[in-house]
Amino acid sequence: MSHADAANVRSPMVPARGVVALRAWLLVVAGLVYATILVGGATRLTDSGLSITEWRPLLGAVPPLSDADWVEAFGKYQSMTAQFHLVNSDMTLEGFKSIYWWEWAHRQLGRVIGVVFLAPFLVFLAMRIIPRSLLPHLAALFCLGGLQGVIGWWMVASGVNSDLTSVAPYRLMVHFSLALLIIAWSFWLWLELGDRRRVADDATGGWAVALLWVSAIQMMLGALVAGLDAGRGYTDWPMMAGRLVPEAMWALDPWQRNLFENEATTQFLHRMTAYGLLALALAAAWRFRRVRGVEFGTFAALTLGQGALGVVTLLSAAPLPLALAHQALGTVLLLAAVRLVWCTRTLNSRASGAVSGDVDKPRTRL
Repeated sequence: MSHADAANVRSPMVPARGVVALRAWLLVVAGLVYATILVGGATRLTDSGLSITEWRPLLGAVPPLSDADWVEAFGKYQSMTAQFHLVNSDMTLEGFKSIYWWEWAHRQLGRVIGVVFLAPFLVFLAMRIIPRSLLPHLAALFCLGGLQGVIGWWMVASGVNSDLTSVAPYRLMVHFSLALLIIAWSFWLWLELGDRRRVADDATGGWAVALLWVSAIQMMLGALVAGLDAGRGYTDWPMMAGRLVPEAMWALDPWQRNLFENEATTQFLHRMTAYGLLALALAAAWRFRRVRGVEFGTFAALTLGQGALGVVTLLSAAPLPLALAHQALGTVLLLAAVRLVWCTRTLNSRASGAVSGDVDKPRTRL
């Protein structure tokens, strides 16, 4: 394959027509998922997630409309959550409304995403503009969206009629990670339907994949830190309570509980992974400065900015605006890693065959 041909590689997922509409749709879906991630972060940071104690996928779209409805919803929160008795026992009805609206908005955005995904999908399907190679990806995304609703309730249920005063951190991590998978997959498909790309060598591709995996692990650790409010427990840096390794690192028994339930352990691992990711990003930017300098350099700059924002957020005891900004930039960083993998991925034989002209030929339509 010549260099000129390599510059003209297009994905077999690109349709013969309708690509602009498909890309716009995927971008809107990804944008809505991004908004849901941020609203979900605010919901967690304001301790609003347990304000709605029932899961009603359809009827739950209608909020309380009368004073009696509000009193009933507040009564369920009072009787069904330990959070009210141990944390918010002095909460008034007006205070309850303020946390209710955060959780309702988070769930409502999930419903909106379902409609925004399904309705255009059915239209595109009827118009026969979705290539066969793209269809399984879109079907999987829709199934993941439905699963996300189930996982969301599984998360909330951990704090309903239980001794927990917030949702279980590991369930929050699963819920957050699935949201990241959905937005990353949508973004990947948007890239696949867009610009042609150059064939990369194996060295850059391996580094890009490593950066993506470490970024994903770092985001998952961040979800645990948020779930435990660990960002407000150790607010000195670079030490933790004056020590490099916090004294309470392995305080829980059995030891594996510390990985999910110990504030000291989760924050320590989040910090160490951040250092590792930054070192890896800077090393990659330097190593590939002549072949992929823009891509790896941009990722390194984003990593450095995210690390600096994380330190500022930590030293400020994670106030809502800074914590949300840290989460927002972290998601952007993950998507940058996805794009880095897309840019540097070594194409398989099927894609290589597309260079010879197969991609531009009319496809069999569904």
